[in-house]
Amino acid sequence: MINKYSIKEILDKGILFENKKLIVEGWVRSFRHSMFIIINDGSTVKNLQIILSRNLKKKITVGSSIRVMGIIKKSFGNEQDIELKLYEIKFYSLVDNNIIQKSIIQPKTHSLEKTREQIHLRFQTTIFGCIMRIRNSISFFIHEYFNKRHFLYLHTPIITYSDCEGTGQIFQVISTSKKEKDDNKYFFNRKSYLSVSGQLEAECAIMGLGKIYTFGPVFRAENSNTKRHLSEFWMVEPEIAFYHLEDNINLAENFLKLTIRYIIDNCIEDLSFLNKNVEKWNKKKNFSILKILEIILKFSFYRVTYTEVIKILKKIEKTKNVNFIYPVYWGMDLQSEHERYLVEEYFNGIPVVVFNYPSSIKPFYMRMNDDKKTVRAMDILFPRIGEIIGGSQREERYEILINRIEKLKLNIDTLWWYLDLRKFGSVPHSGFGLGFDRFVQFITGMNNIRDVVPFPRTPGYTKL
Repeated sequence: MINKYSIKEILDKGILFENKKLIVEGWVRSFRHSMFIIINDGSTVKNLQIILSRNLKKKITVGSSIRVMGIIKKSFGNEQDIELKLYEIKFYSLVDNNIIQKSIIQPKTHSLEKTREQIHLRFQTTIFGCIMRIRNSISFFIHEYFNKRHFLYLHTPIITYSDCEGTGQIFQVISTSKKEKDDNKYFFNRKSYLSVSGQLEAECAIMGLGKIYTFGPVFRAENSNTKRHLSEFWMVEPEIAFYHLEDNINLAENFLKLTIRYIIDNCIEDLSFLNKNVEKWNKKKNFSILKILEIILKFSFYRVTYTEVIKILKKIEKTKNVNFIYPVYWGMDLQSEHERYLVEEYFNGIPVVVFNYPSSIKPFYMRMNDDKKTVRAMDILFPRIGEIIGGSQREERYEILINRIEKLKLNIDTLWWYLDLRKFGSVPHSGFGLGFDRFVQFITGMNNIRDVVPFPRTPGYTKL
């Protein structure tokens, strides 16, 4: 029996496969000098070279899918250690060369904007293959990280009637059935929405399970067409009972560092390819993904209060003659320009944890500090991307929580169960949210979040 292997398996074992007869399948990346077929099966960024022993009657075109059987030989070329000497070939599908010339599959460099126009084909490109393998590895490690620390994986509802953030930027769910009357248009008999977070429901679970995490899709109806925002995105949200703000920050820093370490150790081929090419894609000189990642691993994150940050930014405006677009004052919500300058310029690329934000700019569920002006919130700021994690210690005190809800004029009727939790063994607890897609964007060095998501959903854009 002749075994079938992935290209990654073959190349990883290298010369150990020499003189071994095997089968490999994949897509043609190029066909050179009528005797060299270069194929890839998606398992690795590297390709396998196949040497023809005779001329083929069929014309081999880029993108065609094939099954080949042959013997692995040591290569005398400089670009690969081994190659496959062809004995037998089967064509699953031959692609019309005229079609290829109009697609992003043809062997030449395409802009990232061009690949977004043919979103159904970009999985066949080298760059998107690298990004998807890294995305898969990040996802795998996240589950492994929390599982090893005895967190329970919880599926929170996608459809909810609670607006977690209180911003109103959420998608409403209604019935479109023509048979239903207008006064009965709500499928769930009340206003319901696509969730922006599973946090509130997660807090129910930790009151009996101790620590859980959610990892799933969330939705935001914010009409923000930037390179960092999506309408549908994935969030990682751990929630832990008996955790104070300091515990929460420590967990978040450890989580980020170990995830990055895992990707460097296990995806170095894909990272190296991106590191080599991302400079021209992002049109930035001396841009190194690996250098940025290594800095994050090397140094402890700076930890500064929001009040200290405002003082720093004001000082920068005066002494460095920096003109921020958004004015700096205590009580403002930090913008991306402030976050990035703080990390990239003031702290030399080392991540920053900003904590104790004004209560006026944070959601109702964050624990009030003794000063009655700030809450135990924290954001972790990364170079290039700004906020990568947002979290807080939650308000466990019933009276203070209900006063906060009333002050913000939120609907108590939809939050009765959340308040009820504070009557049944309430404890200090904390959690944070990581925008998974933004984290993938940061690790891969891509400039636009649309380029790290299989099927991006943004305002006015649903290509597939």
